[in-house]
Amino acid sequence: MIAPERLRVLVEVAHAGSIATAARRMGFTASALSQQLARLEREAGCALLERRPTGASLTEAGRLLVEHGESIAGELRDAELALARLRELPAAELSVGTFATAGQLLVPPAMRAFREAYPRTRLRLVDLEPPDGYGLVLAGDLDLLITHRYPAVKLPPARGLVRRSLLADRLRLVLSADHRLATARRLRFEDFAEDDWISGDERAPSRICFESLVEETGVRPRVAYETRDYSVILALVRAGLGVSFVPQSLLTAADPARLVVRDLAGRRPVREIHTVHRNRPPAHVATMLALLQEAAVRLG
Repeated sequence: MIAPERLRVLVEVAHAGSIATAARRMGFTASALSQQLARLEREAGCALLERRPTGASLTEAGRLLVEHGESIAGELRDAELALARLRELPAAELSVGTFATAGQLLVPPAMRAFREAYPRTRLRLVDLEPPDGYGLVLAGDLDLLITHRYPAVKLPPARGLVRRSLLADRLRLVLSADHRLATARRLRFEDFAEDDWISGDERAPSRICFESLVEETGVRPRVAYETRDYSVILALVRAGLGVSFVPQSLLTAADPARLVVRDLAGRRPVREIHTVHRNRPPAHVATMLALLQEAAVRLG
């Protein structure tokens, strides 16, 4: 029979990326964790990790066991929270994973209001680039995840989780104030065939979205500057070095100087922002969800 405590060790190693990092997080030595993993492999009857001088990676059996282990760890955490509620104890911690834009615009007002409602609950914020974080929620390492999906980007499976829409964040075309088309009445992709574009790297969701938008036009725009940082993108646009798509939520808070915000004819791409949490969220998680919804309404 597989021991749950050793299964938890495997999940921690998978999330941490190495035995040494997992050991530090759990307060054990690497040797002690290696012994636990060896016993787990004997219980499972097969190898779960491929050990190399540079680290360890999961085998196919290890990945399968981690999927089940995340669910089991999450259920145990839910049981602990249910017992705490029964004893009328406040939640010890609320951990939220978020990407940069939400961390800048949505999370601060929600967390400030949450602290007033739950002054004895510690807050923990983790910076995560979508689509990362689903496994952490499933395992109970995160109480709540704020994530996004750009057009043409596939959503990760939300097995055993609840995923809810928080905000429909339109992607707007941004030009410099002195761009030759800044005052044009109607804009098409074809009008920018000779322009430099600014977008994320080839694996970035924003770049995948951009490529899907131009796929049917026959235009092959040149991405001259690659960055995932929208503050850098806006600075480059202001300098007249290119054009880009930027989420409306960021433009609401950005300095409008030397920027022109437009839409392409017939194109209204939207970045969907979601929250992800486990089934039957406890009161403190439900409170944060409501506060985030309020913040999203104000931003929208």
